[in-house]
Amino acid sequence: MKAALHTSSPRWRRSLALAAFLGSGCLLAASPAKADLRLCNMTSSRVGIALGYRDAQGWVTEGWWNLTARGCETLLKGQLGGRFYYIYAIDYDRGGEWSGRSFMCTREREFTIRGTEDCLARGFDRSGFFEVDTGEQKSWTIQLTETNRPGGP
Repeated sequence: MKAALHTSSPRWRRSLALAAFLGSGCLLAASPAKADLRLCNMTSSRVGIALGYRDAQGWVTEGWWNLTARGCETLLKGQLGGRFYYIYAIDYDRGGEWSGRSFMCTREREFTIRGTEDCLARGFDRSGFFEVDTGEQKSWTIQLTETNRPGGP
């Protein structure tokens, strides 16, 4: 379920720690027959997720999925049709983000945006997404983790 984002832009960047589990991995064991793109928030914070991907009509970005600490969500249902997917995530509780160099359009409240060009001119925000290479698997789980927590060891 997508919900509105109610936060200001993050002030610092968070290192990305990304793990994907396939096949008989513990995250897919509960429903091995399903083929989906899932994201699990393995942090102790609530996070907002935006997704970018290419479909039959071109590029599209969607958001926001709000995940609780240690929560998972299915972002796309069914067999994956592409190899590359793009994620942008915001830590609501501590600030920061998981981001990358693939720029796509977003906005602060729930959205589905077609195209990645001229985001600002079209009235959207421009955010850097990180790339997820699924290796053309039909099912994939992305896991966000904490690596550089402010004030941590």
